Amino acid sequence: MARRTAPILKQLFQSSDKSTHLGLLSRFDPKRSVTYMPRPGDGSPRAVTLIPGDGIGPLVTGAVQQVMDAMHAPVFFERYEVHGDMKKVPEEVMDSIKKTKVCLKGGLMTPVGGGVSSLNVQLRKELDLYASLVNCFNLPGLPTRHENVDIVVIRENTEGEYSGLEHEVVPGVVESLKVMTKFCSERIAKYAFEYAYLNNRKKVTAVHKANIMKLADGLFLESCREVATNYPGIKYNEIIVDNCCMQLVSKPEQFDVMVTPNLYGNLIANTAAGIAGGTGVMPGGNVGADHAVFEQGASAGNVGNLKLMEQKKANPVALLLSSAMMLRHLQFPSFADRLETAVKCVISEGKCRTKDLGGQSTTQEVVDAVIAALD
Repeated sequence: MARRTAPILKQLFQSSDKSTHLGLLSRFDPKRSVTYMPRPGDGSPRAVTLIPGDGIGPLVTGAVQQVMDAMHAPVFFERYEVHGDMKKVPEEVMDSIKKTKVCLKGGLMTPVGGGVSSLNVQLRKELDLYASLVNCFNLPGLPTRHENVDIVVIRENTEGEYSGLEHEVVPGVVESLKVMTKFCSERIAKYAFEYAYLNNRKKVTAVHKANIMKLADGLFLESCREVATNYPGIKYNEIIVDNCCMQLVSKPEQFDVMVTPNLYGNLIANTAAGIAGGTGVMPGGNVGADHAVFEQGASAGNVGNLKLMEQKKANPVALLLSSAMMLRHLQFPSFADRLETAVKCVISEGKCRTKDLGGQSTTQEVVDAVIAALD
């Protein structure tokens, strides 16, 4: 068959009839270009552990599943029910994540007080998801107080104030330990600088409180300074956390990549998310050497919002963008690009937006608009 068609194709493209040649070329979309050359086996479908979570979690994870099906993304989900009031993450769920190495997760409600530990923290510790990454950036068409915001907050995820080492010394007196180690501080600093280097970022800012916590945060700063010497092409600076908060809300465009200990990173990421459009549009993920869990980037404070659940008006954008990060992590960049482009197109048009973005659309209406925008 190939021998018979080759002369025909040669004759066709060598034809002196230019109109025929131009007609053939016009069939191809001139806007499309080859951006990714797949390696053999890259397109094999990958299993992903899915934890819908609590509250609006099933609604937004369901939105991701619909979009993934519509774009024929090469992933399939292993779904498990996990809820924030459980004492620990079930063994079969942990086994699934250890097997698939990738998890997509809705929000889990953590009971306040009462000695119940956070399942989110359990996941991060058991899987050694030492780096939390939240990307806070302006979306075209979404008005905010500040422009040119594009901040990546990289937070140490396994120690610090969230170590969970607390006990009551005597009735009415509680001791809570903040643990900082050279190993973890160096590891997160290397991740931040490597991220900046690979993503063409120009500056890394270390956030600290070493003027007061001289030993703990001093160790963190010392580690960041040592790692910075290996990346002379990336500017490095430091900022005290309280000044950082003030600078964030006044001149956020000055920040690029920020590397922080655990507690500070949680606060900084949520502040930056609020500046750039709200927690409903900020993607994020928790990454370790072997496993990754992708979820809404900033604090999912709306997880238990009964009104959103009843009206089915939860914003799926953050988790859709997080799932695009997941696709890129799985080495499916063309699918990630398609998804991100469709989401940004919907936000830019402004016709389908949930209440937190100034609209009245339901989750399903946003999903339908994203699916329609897929090229």
